[in-house]
Amino acid sequence: MNKKVRNDKLNTTAIVIMAKEPQVGSTKTRLCPPLTLAEAAALYEALLLDTIQLGTELEGIDLAVAVTPPESTDYFERVTPPGTLLLPVACRDIGDCLTQVLGRLLEMGYEKAFALNSDGPSLPEDYIYQAVQLLDDHDLVLGPGEDGGYYLIGLKEPQEEIFKHIAWSTSRVFSQTLTRTEVLELKVALTPPWYDVDTAEEIKRLKAELNSLSNDRLPHTRRFLDNFITDGRLE
Repeated sequence: MNKKVRNDKLNTTAIVIMAKEPQVGSTKTRLCPPLTLAEAAALYEALLLDTIQLGTELEGIDLAVAVTPPESTDYFERVTPPGTLLLPVACRDIGDCLTQVLGRLLEMGYEKAFALNSDGPSLPEDYIYQAVQLLDDHDLVLGPGEDGGYYLIGLKEPQEEIFKHIAWSTSRVFSQTLTRTEVLELKVALTPPWYDVDTAEEIKRLKAELNSLSNDRLPHTRRFLDNFITDGRLE
């Protein structure tokens, strides 16, 4: 069951984290090596938990988590704070998932609905607030990913057609999405680019970035990466 029911006291904006339960052997396998399969799953869990923390700290924005597959709901009940809206979703691909969860939030009465990836928790909060503001005067907001995808998308009304004819999980996702918005004559705004943690080089980048962040940011990821300080595999 969902952990929250829409009512008049909630905010007018919601952000949903597109998440999966970590599974050894199928989660973040591109990181193996240098990580083991178990370590890759543990790192994803750390990134996910820190992304959830990021979502809880956003002022004026309600937090939701898309649970794929729906059978993972029990896991997310355990790892999300009270008040998180859980949206179990069974879908054919990423586009289908986005269509369902963003549409569901808008149907619930939110005026703005955003989806956020689950493996870039060092994303500056300002990028999200910027996206919320930009959506006032645009049909769609995208946060370009440095890998050719996007880390964030925001809508004010359902736009199912933008999720069709996209080569998901490729470097063409962002460019193809922009093409779709042009065909549909949608007014689009962009936030600054950001990165996911999908490669060993991006783990190194994240480790370096942690040095410039306050110590209370990304606590789960910090604990995981501390094990590699003297390990040598990420040197």
